[in-house]
Formats: sequence, C-alpha cells, structure tokens
Amino acid sequence: MTERVCVGAIAGAFGVQGEVRLKSFCAEPADIATYGPLWTENGGRSFTVRLTRPVAGALGATLSGVATREEAEALKGVTLWVDRAALPSLPDDEFYHADLIGLDVVDTGGKLLGRVRAIYDHGAGDILEITGPHGMMLPFTRAFVPTVDLAARRIVADPPESDEASEGEEG
Repeated sequence: MTERVCVGAIAGAFGVQGEVRLKSFCAEPADIATYGPLWTENGGRSFTVRLTRPVAGALGATLSGVATREEAEALKGVTLWVDRAALPSLPDDEFYHADLIGLDVVDTGGKLLGRVRAIYDHGAGDILEITGPHGMMLPFTRAFVPTVDLAARRIVADPPESDEASEGEEG
C-alpha cells in the first residue's frame, strides 16, 4: 500500500486570478477538496484547495500559494496526491486503484498471468492492464476477477478463453 494516493491533476490556468482547472480522480469529484493538503508527486510542495465553480470536464479551484495566472499555468500537468490516512475506508468489495497496481494476477488454477500495470476507466467500468507472461486487458468485474486478496498481494482472475485455445480446433 502506498503512503500517498493520486487524487487529481492540474489541467491548466482558469481566469486571471490564479485559479486552476482541476481534474479530480475521486468518485465524487468535489471530494478532492476535503482530504486536507494535497501534495505534488515528489512531495516538494503542498496546496490547500478551495473549489470555486464547475468547469467543463473539471473543477475551478484556487490553490494556496498560487495568486497569478502565470503561477497557475506553470502547474499544468502536475498531479496531486493525498496522504493515504486522509482517505475514507472502503467497503470490502471496493478498492483504491493504487492498491491494485503491482499485484500479481493468477488464474483460478494458480498459474501466473502477470501483474497489474494500470487501471483504466473509459466509462463502461474499470479495465485492468496486466503485463507479464500472459499480458491482457481484463474487465474488473466479479465475473472476471472473483478474488482480490490485498494481504497476499494477489488477484485471482478467470479470463475469457483466448483465441489461441480455439485456433487448433479450426479445420
């Protein structure tokens, strides 16, 4: 488990008074302002966030220590991280993406399929990117991922049949 979790990114300046366009990665976008100070990825700088207004695809926000458009624009692309202890506990069947990245993935027979490299959400649900001997993209649903064991640092997956298995059956 990581000490900090990425909860957002600065998409650029908004307005002329140092406001930023803030992209929230939280399930409830406004929650990004409730976790206390947010840190840059290297931990070199922290910000207190105050949301100002909704912006197309993002949130308008002011950050402590950012007073001009130029200062806001200089932060474009910076990711924002929160101390893990500030995040709420999740129910048993929900997970923070940061907890899943790096877990080994085995099939239901125990064969290593690979390791979770990333998690994507393109609107239809989360997809696990698994790299390794049997790399694949796998929907993160109970049907394909029946078990997540954070204590053992592994995921049990039941991937669909591959095309390789059916190639030998063609005539």
